[in-house]
Amino acid sequence: MMGDAGAMLRVDGWTFPASTHGIALVLRAPIEPNAPLDWLHEVLLAPSHRDSFFALVDAHGLVVVKGVRAEEGAYRMVRGRSSRGRLSQGEYFHHDGCTGPIKPRVVEIRFPYQLVARHVATAVAPFPGTVIAMLAELPSALAEGASWGPWRDRVQDGVLSRAEWDTLQGLLTRAVRRELGADGARAYFRGVDARVGAYVEPWEAGESRFIANTNAERTMQHRRAWPLAMPEGTPNGNLVKRWPAEELGRDTMPG
Repeated sequence: MMGDAGAMLRVDGWTFPASTHGIALVLRAPIEPNAPLDWLHEVLLAPSHRDSFFALVDAHGLVVVKGVRAEEGAYRMVRGRSSRGRLSQGEYFHHDGCTGPIKPRVVEIRFPYQLVARHVATAVAPFPGTVIAMLAELPSALAEGASWGPWRDRVQDGVLSRAEWDTLQGLLTRAVRRELGADGARAYFRGVDARVGAYVEPWEAGESRFIANTNAERTMQHRRAWPLAMPEGTPNGNLVKRWPAEELGRDTMPG
């Protein structure tokens, strides 16, 4: 059973230091001296606690666990490749599974222990706040288009359905891709991150971020956030991911 006791999260006999950092709930290793190294799987994601942990992610939107040594074979590599002169699809805000038959409840992205540091960040922010910020941050040359006026009115009135938010975000993304170069698009999204209050903290080895991706109340979007200054060819540590609500306990995972 999970319970919140001030700055601690109690899960049966284990006590996790808990804190908030912006939009994120951050959990660290249990304070008990005999805590398992892989406390993520042996405690939080154990079958008896798993549903409660996913409900915690649903409620907060983003739960970050730090300093855990997990079995990395349960994950797959994060795909997509960016370069200084070209944005990848992952650099635009999105939900996982948005183009496929499965829309996972939770997305876990992890930075395993490795020798190479991670320089490219991951931005996580609430939806549809991401879309509102994208509309507000449009450069003046794009913002003056007559097509955005009706959308602004509807956003102001708060009358958009989920499908309409998706449509508007698609229109904004295509406009940015069409009209802005790589440097301009990245500067634009840094402005979006700041406006929406995205979580864009540097990755630490052994860190997992659990992102609420599909539920009836509170979802988040995420994107790869290219740093302001990183020379071409700089080594960059690898991320892995999975859809834990759908994949744990299964022998195969979607590609």
